[in-house]
Amino acid sequence: MRPQAGARPGASPSRRRFLALSAGAAGATALSGCALQVSTGVGGSGETVTVMVNSGDILPEQVRQAKKDLGIKIVLVKYDITKLIAMLTSGNPPDLVRGVGAVDLPYFAARDVAEELDPYFARSDVLALDDLDPVNDLWRYDGRTQGRGPRYGMAKDFSQDSMYWYNTSAFDRAGVDRPPETDPVTYEEWLDAARRLVRRKNGQTTVFGGSYGGLTRAGLLATMTASAGGRLFDDGFSRVDFTTPEARKALAWYIDYCRAKVGPSLVQPDPNGWDGPTYQAGRLAMSNSGYWMGGMIGTDPKLARVSRLAPAPMFAGGERISACQGGTGLWMPRAARNKDAAWRVFEWFFGEEPAKARASGGWGIPSLRSLRPLMPAKEEYQKRALEVQENELRHFSVVSFTPYTRADAIDALFNQIAPAAMNGQISVDTLAGRLNSAINEQLKRGKEQVG
Repeated sequence: MRPQAGARPGASPSRRRFLALSAGAAGATALSGCALQVSTGVGGSGETVTVMVNSGDILPEQVRQAKKDLGIKIVLVKYDITKLIAMLTSGNPPDLVRGVGAVDLPYFAARDVAEELDPYFARSDVLALDDLDPVNDLWRYDGRTQGRGPRYGMAKDFSQDSMYWYNTSAFDRAGVDRPPETDPVTYEEWLDAARRLVRRKNGQTTVFGGSYGGLTRAGLLATMTASAGGRLFDDGFSRVDFTTPEARKALAWYIDYCRAKVGPSLVQPDPNGWDGPTYQAGRLAMSNSGYWMGGMIGTDPKLARVSRLAPAPMFAGGERISACQGGTGLWMPRAARNKDAAWRVFEWFFGEEPAKARASGGWGIPSLRSLRPLMPAKEEYQKRALEVQENELRHFSVVSFTPYTRADAIDALFNQIAPAAMNGQISVDTLAGRLNSAINEQLKRGKEQVG
């Protein structure tokens, strides 16, 4: 029997904080008012663990393997934020939940619905603290700042998402110098190359010069502002300011990118919806996708031979920042009913067979240092990409995100306001002011709800 870990009697989330969650999603159920469940102390065998994930995060054959190896039945529930918040507010959440560490963790930790996992890590024979990659600091929150304090989850794997892949054939045909493999180009140089690489025919774009949208616009602009030497959020993470020199530089660059129509954006969407198929088809010269997309590129030997991974750009005179805008993994709700069995699944998912399979597939960097030797390096293109990636790891840093709203909520406001600037109808300065007003009102409400 495994010892009980992480239970904190009397620390159930307040009604106000639960209401703050339910305010963010339609259809959340009413509060049950019942006391939250704590760990039973049962070690796992014979238990059932409910895991809310996206399709493909945990494969059916892995569910069967877990039943065989751990004696634990895993029940998969499709991730849905509205359903999750309804389950949290009713006091009957999944045992483990998918989350994007870079932008989700502060939101849930600040609302006191995520379990602190330090006691579990301290007892684990599978997940040693000195084996954790620094990217896992995205899953830490000290009540004020992301990257410090207790651990609430872990990344399954990661990429430094400002890095980009490029097609050498596209550069050679256009007579554009290929980017250096270890030294970053500036954002200005990247955009200049994209302008020269784009191909149009009869008013239609046939080849995008490059994509640069990030995983979320909120995460992208926070990261780019850090690269310019500033911060998008204030010290308390309760306000944004796009009018500071650094944030304005990031915003102006992104609007220039959209106005140039060299790549996918709100005003020139990619019909495929994401970079993968477009890059595979030779219709995208540069793809703002980190190391993880090498897993897809590697399935096409011809494409792999002409593909290269490049460092994250930086602003001239700024800082070399190469952040992770994702860090997708799992967290455990405080009200989970089967915490110790859930932790055993957590260990298995992050440190045993599923983690080893992910590491060897090239779809991300393992979040355990001990699994790095499994990263694919057999082919020449794999060795080359791995060398670039290993050099880039030295420039990783956590770019902290606000706990007072979700990234997709900021993106929704951005998507309403920004197209006018992308189409040249308003200036970047006007856009900055409108973004400040709308986003700061949302952050104000979020802070009031959290208390």
